[in-house]
Amino acid sequence: MIELTADTFEEQVLRSDKPVLVDFWAEWCGPCRMVAPVLAEIEAEHGLTIGKLNFDEHPQIGARYGVMGLPTMVLFENGEPVKQIVGAKPKRMIVRELGLSEVE
Repeated sequence: MIELTADTFEEQVLRSDKPVLVDFWAEWCGPCRMVAPVLAEIEAEHGLTIGKLNFDEHPQIGARYGVMGLPTMVLFENGEPVKQIVGAKPKRMIVRELGLSEVE
């Protein structure tokens, strides 16, 4: 997973030629900590680029994409948000909502 900041967001997410899932999280967020290892598994199994953006440090980016609660995961394709998942969910639900095929 890549750590995103306001300085790197445009280059690593908006200009990426591959889909990027941005995980908006915060240190104090228990569900964010629960979903982090799940996202790491999804990244390893599906080759999806995942970036983590600390919402407390960069609230302007979260506000730009309508992030109202944490964790929120936003899938970007060609620089545009195409899917949003709010809350910690089981791996199979995240995979399904992202349209990825389940790895057996």
